[in-house]
Amino acid sequence: MFYGVSVKLDRVLVYGLGRSGRGAARFLAGAGVRGEWLDARPAPDDEALMAELGWARGDAGRAYDVVVAAPGVPIDHPDLLALQSRGAEVIGEMVLAARLRPALPMVGITGTAGKGSTTVLVAQLLRAAGLNAREGGNIDPPLLDIVDSAEVAVVELSSFQLERVPGLRLPVAVITNLGVDHLDRHGTVEAYHAAKRNITAGQGSGDVLVVPEGLSVPTRAQVRPFTPQWIALADGTPVMDASELPEGVHPANAAAAVLAAEALLTHLGRPVDAGVLAGALRAAQPVSGRFETVARIGNVRFVEDSIATRTIAVQAALERAATPVAWLVGGRDKGADLAPLREAAAGRVAQVIAFGEDGEALARGLGLPYRAVVGADGEATMRAAAQAGLDALGGPEGEGTVLLAPIGTSFDQFRDYKARGEAFRRAALALVGAEVRA
Repeated sequence: MFYGVSVKLDRVLVYGLGRSGRGAARFLAGAGVRGEWLDARPAPDDEALMAELGWARGDAGRAYDVVVAAPGVPIDHPDLLALQSRGAEVIGEMVLAARLRPALPMVGITGTAGKGSTTVLVAQLLRAAGLNAREGGNIDPPLLDIVDSAEVAVVELSSFQLERVPGLRLPVAVITNLGVDHLDRHGTVEAYHAAKRNITAGQGSGDVLVVPEGLSVPTRAQVRPFTPQWIALADGTPVMDASELPEGVHPANAAAAVLAAEALLTHLGRPVDAGVLAGALRAAQPVSGRFETVARIGNVRFVEDSIATRTIAVQAALERAATPVAWLVGGRDKGADLAPLREAAAGRVAQVIAFGEDGEALARGLGLPYRAVVGADGEATMRAAAQAGLDALGGPEGEGTVLLAPIGTSFDQFRDYKARGEAFRRAALALVGAEVRA
């Protein structure tokens, strides 16, 4: 919701034609706006879409009223600064959605880890309560692709998106945790955390902010702390025991999701039924690729958490994995803090399986026994890593978890973390097939 903010869309530029930029252009075109676009390296499909919409290529040297910038474009990009100097307001998809669809209730969710899974859980809980809730934003699909088909929007927000949310007021906001990430973009941990805290900057006393117990965040909103040990409503009414959660649903995410769903239902004047929320959690489907068991051989589980490149996410994966653990570590190191991971791995990890560009360096930094594997390409690397993990646990007759929680980014051998996770899944399933055939 916005107050006292007019929407002027006579001269609009969409800067950056990634997933978010394409969604913004489609949304604006559907509203009858004929804007312009600018992208340093547009893909042929993006150029074709712009031509279909009747949008012309823009120019950073011209004047615009509003520039809708993609999250991947740094806030201090020279083109954006030049456009601002000519009077343009630079916003992102979240602000555009809130201004043009002010009646749409939105729950915003951010954090260093767990924000995607929590977003999906909140949407599932609200749907169980009878609302047409749809998730989007930093998680697929783009927010602007869902605002006209949703009764409630549950929005995952990255720190990049939260750099450009002037005037945003959310009735319910969630910060899952605050760790260390994206220092290459924000420069310092303090700047990164400040961007995350922007999610509550526009909230007032009638709004709700859900945060981990013990995390202090300056806010005017009502603070609702959560803890993974207690999945309950704000007044303490228990919803369910963490041991009842489906595999792959983290108790902390579930606890935060319950408080967020309760706050949004209350905001809308809808009843809150702890039993309904408990039933929805028991039936919850974890997000694909987030600590997901992708295969089993006897008592050995293969768990894919390819997105776990932040220290806090890797630590959570290690703590949740059934022991002993064969830990697949590698990819391209982005400067992760290894000290908490050494502590989390103590007594749990049987062997580190090092792969990719910086796997061995990361393994040495962890100070754990390791075996390095190599492959001609990403697929071969994952096959070798999965086999080595199984061997480390005693083969098909062993027990434990082969865990892909790699610390490093995927860009040494894969398009993205999803492609790396899919390669691990294929490798694990191939081992299962081989065992069955044997």
